[in-house]
Amino acid sequence: MAKLLIVNAALNMGSTGKISEQIGLLAKQKGWEVYMIHGPRYKNPSQLNTIQSVSLFQEKLHGIESLLLDRHGLSSRCSTKKLIEKIKNISPDIIHLHNIHGYYLNYKLLFEYLCEAKIPVVWTLHDCWAMTGHCVHFTMMGCDKWKGGCDSCIQSRTYPISIFWDRSKKNYRQKKVSFTSVNNMVLVPVSFWLADIVKNSFLKKHPINMIHNGIDLSVFKPQKSDFKQKYNIQTKKIILGVAFGWGYRKGLDVFIELSQILPSDYQVVLVGTNDDLDKKLPVQILSIHRTSNQQELAEIYTAADVFVNPTREEVFGMVNVEALACGTPVVTFKTGGSPESVSEDTGMVVDVDDVSSLKRAVIQMAQTSNETLQKSCRQRALEYFDKNKQYEKYIYLYEQMLKEKNV
Repeated sequence: MAKLLIVNAALNMGSTGKISEQIGLLAKQKGWEVYMIHGPRYKNPSQLNTIQSVSLFQEKLHGIESLLLDRHGLSSRCSTKKLIEKIKNISPDIIHLHNIHGYYLNYKLLFEYLCEAKIPVVWTLHDCWAMTGHCVHFTMMGCDKWKGGCDSCIQSRTYPISIFWDRSKKNYRQKKVSFTSVNNMVLVPVSFWLADIVKNSFLKKHPINMIHNGIDLSVFKPQKSDFKQKYNIQTKKIILGVAFGWGYRKGLDVFIELSQILPSDYQVVLVGTNDDLDKKLPVQILSIHRTSNQQELAEIYTAADVFVNPTREEVFGMVNVEALACGTPVVTFKTGGSPESVSEDTGMVVDVDDVSSLKRAVIQMAQTSNETLQKSCRQRALEYFDKNKQYEKYIYLYEQMLKEKNV
C-alpha cells in the first residue's frame, strides 16, 4: 500500500484545511495510507491519520520569535527534528505540502530532510509566501521585489507580523536556498494567475501543474430557501457578499458604497460579519454573522440574485465558485485569480475600484437573471470545479511521480 503524507497548518478547517482533507480522503478511497501533519490551533475532527507538529505553547514561542525577529518558519527547531523522525518512521512514498507557514514547523529543517530523503514532493501553493521575504500577498501594494530579492519590506506589519526587525532580505535568500534544493518537486498553483507569478520567481526551476480548487457540489447546489421570507425582503434583489475576515482587502468599503448608490429595491447582504463590524455598517446592509453550516450558506447563495466579490487581492476565490454552484452569477474585480471562475455567460469582471462599472454590472446581471443563467452557472461549476474531478488530478500526479521515481 502506497503511503501519502500531507502537511498543512490547518486540519480539516478553513479553505486549505478542507481541501487537504478532501484530497487525503480521495487518496484513502483509492487505497493509499494517508497521514496528515498539522498545527495545533485550527483543527476539526479528521478521518485521516493525524500528527500534530507542536503544542499550543510551542506555537506561541514560534509566534514570539516571528513577531520580534522576523524569523517566521525558522523556529520550532526541536519539534521539527522530532517530526522528521516520525516522517522517517512512516516512510511515505509521496509528501504533499500545502501551507507550511503558520507557526508550526521549521521549513529550513524540513527542506533539508526532503532534499536528503529524495521522496517525491507535491507542493500546492495557496498564496505567495513561498516566493517572498515576508508577506503572503503583494498585489495591493504593487510590490515586485519578490522577482529579484526582497528587502526593506513595506508589509512587515502584516501577517506574519514583525514589530522590530526587517529580516526580509535574509528570509528571501533562505527561502530561495531551501525551496530550490529539492529536485523531485512539482508545484501546484491553484490559479493561472498564481502560476504566472511562480514562473517569474525563483521557484520557476520546478515543474508547474496548475489545479483549480474544487468544492463539494452535493452541498453547494441550488437549494430551497426561505431566506427572503425570513428577513422580509421578498420584493428585493439580493446582492450578496461572503468573506471571513471583512476589511479593505475584501472590499468592505465597496459594499458600503454600493448599499448607498443601488436602487431602493436592491438589498446588500454580507455574510461572515460580527458584532464589532455591525457597528460600522450602514442600516441598509443586512449583516449575517459567520456560519459553519454549509447547508445554510448554500441556501443564502441560492436566494441571492447576484454574488459580488470586490476583492482587491485574491489568489483564486472559492466563494465565487460556491455561488456559481448554487446557480448565482458572479461580478468581481479584475484582480489575481478571481476572474478565472467567471465566464461571459455566468458573470462579469470589472476593473479594481471602478465602483460605477461594478454598479452597472450588478444591475445588468440582476435584471437578466433567469433560469437559463442559473443553469449556466451551475454547469460551469460542474464542469470545472467539482472537487472529485479536481482532486483526482492530484492522485494522477502522485502516480506519475511514483512511476518516474521507479524508472
